[in-house]
Amino acid sequence: MDQQSPYEIRPVRAEEWRKVKELRLAALQDPLAHLAFLETTEEALARPDVFWKDRAARGSAGLVSRQFVAVGAGDAWVGTVTGIVEDAGGLDFFGNPVEERQIQLVGVYVRPEHRGTGLLGGLFRDAVDWATGLGVRRVRLFVHEDNGRAAAAYRKLGFVPSGVRVVGDHGNELEYVRKDTGSGR
Repeated sequence: MDQQSPYEIRPVRAEEWRKVKELRLAALQDPLAHLAFLETTEEALARPDVFWKDRAARGSAGLVSRQFVAVGAGDAWVGTVTGIVEDAGGLDFFGNPVEERQIQLVGVYVRPEHRGTGLLGGLFRDAVDWATGLGVRRVRLFVHEDNGRAAAAYRKLGFVPSGVRVVGDHGNELEYVRKDTGSGR
């Protein structure tokens, strides 16, 4: 933690899988979780420990993905975001071709009592800085068309709708891109 922020933002460590699991379960309890995440609490609870160990290990490695966590007072994990590098020529999660190397931000969550503090901006900054170090210029995320709370938060951080719309399991997902990262498609 620095003197200006009550949070330490850092990548997760492989051995922190229990905290990764606990924060994900908290996120899945959010009233808008059905629009924001691709799994339910029941599905997450049914996953074996090896799943969570692998997830934490991948999120700490930083090769094609990296999970960042915000740690508050008392070592409490209060927010997270994961960046996933998508390479040109591949397919994204929705099966669409990736035209240029980019990062997709996923698993975005801030505990309710820490929202509106600037924490989300710090999490995104660190994820984007990590991706920039890998040569990525385009930053994107998807938000369900009915998740106005998330869309408003992303707009405050410089994201704008790109016009790309995909159909997910629960309806239309809208792509948002950072307007100041180069391509801005």
